[in-house]
Amino acid sequence: MSQTAPGKSHRVGMTLMQLMDKFSTEAAAAEWFESIFWDGKRCCGHCGGTNTHETPNRKPQPYRCRDCRKYFSVRTGTLLESSRIPLRKWAIAIYLCLTNLKGVSSMKLHRDIGVTQKTAWFMIHRIREAWLGDGGSDDFGGPVEVDETYVGGKRANMSNARRKELAGARSARQPSPASRTTTRIRSGRKSSATWIPIR
Repeated sequence: MSQTAPGKSHRVGMTLMQLMDKFSTEAAAAEWFESIFWDGKRCCGHCGGTNTHETPNRKPQPYRCRDCRKYFSVRTGTLLESSRIPLRKWAIAIYLCLTNLKGVSSMKLHRDIGVTQKTAWFMIHRIREAWLGDGGSDDFGGPVEVDETYVGGKRANMSNARRKELAGARSARQPSPASRTTTRIRSGRKSSATWIPIR
């Protein structure tokens, strides 16, 4: 029987095995996206109408709107539109981006789901764009805390120009190479930072 990890490392959610079982086929992934986007009531991605029907053999697209007489799929009108990437890979990419605490690089995603690095970069940016929502604003609301930001560095690793800039400039205010900062940012206010030496 599997054991839960202690403390903050424990996360309640779906395991990788459960994820693969859930999106075992392209049809299962499409059904999941439809439940998320349409919430049980299919609507046209062009005009928003609900007077729709399935098309024979699902060609040229799975559904057709009787109001605007256009074909559409679950991708139409979303950030998945104009993308030939399988929905299974989109679902897995979303899972990886949501569950990775430090984010996912395009190089890692391209290795994990078997796409090119350029495609992985495109997917990550589409997913991040979707997180902004309809408003398109990336402003934070309320207190936001950024923890464990490591700053500083050894002068030996700096360029000669940078060393000349910092010649005799390091003071008690500047963090040592082995320091971290905890910053609390409040909406509409200046941020406050506290330096905590690492022991």
